[in-house]
Amino acid sequence: MNGQQWRHELKYLINLPEWALLRSRLPAGVRRDDHAGPDGEYMIRSLYFDDYWNTAYEEKEEGVLKRHKYRIRVYNCSDSRILLERKNKYGPYIWKQSAPLTRKQLEAILQGDYSVLLTGESNLLKEFYYECMSRVMRPRVIVDYDREPFVLDAGNVRITFDKRVRAGFGEFSLFDPALPTAEVLRGDQIIMEVKYTEFLPKLVRSLLPPRSAELTAASKYVLCCDAAVREFSYNRTEGLQWRH
Repeated sequence: MNGQQWRHELKYLINLPEWALLRSRLPAGVRRDDHAGPDGEYMIRSLYFDDYWNTAYEEKEEGVLKRHKYRIRVYNCSDSRILLERKNKYGPYIWKQSAPLTRKQLEAILQGDYSVLLTGESNLLKEFYYECMSRVMRPRVIVDYDREPFVLDAGNVRITFDKRVRAGFGEFSLFDPALPTAEVLRGDQIIMEVKYTEFLPKLVRSLLPPRSAELTAASKYVLCCDAAVREFSYNRTEGLQWRH
């Protein structure tokens, strides 16, 4: 796979009791990610892009083996760290590339000025520019969730619990903590992700939900796209306000 460092990715859809049990069974050596806040979590807000044909959405739904999608990501609604990311997927493997953006660059992109991507030395920004121009790539949906992250150095393992996954509506205001959103999963559902590069230690394998649990290819992007379509149609016809 082009010699890049691809990582394994496992996803599970779990409920609150399973989450509490799994957290209590975390083996020795597993520690909280240093970026987590005092409550052990941080908020992720991603603005996903798709092309004129909704290729990223359709390829995910159809289970295309090799695909990628672009997003701009911020943390805790702050502009201190703004990243353009491209998530490449090949079957069960992922490879994520990222490049920093300034707030000025982001604001230009949201105004439709993609030429700012050509400044600097980042190949990723330039590749994104050419895809925006050739495939009419535009912002599609905002995805919010609260992440509880853990890491294990052995095997380069990362375990995350993504809670309160929600779709954003209205303008693409990445830094607005009051942005209207709607949850896309039941209140007791959490997405557990396990990513590793080298190997999955036995202690972590024993931690994974049993075979009867749902191993899901749940895409937060697809879930939020579907929710945004439902919410927009419903509010437009019924005249209701966006849900907060």
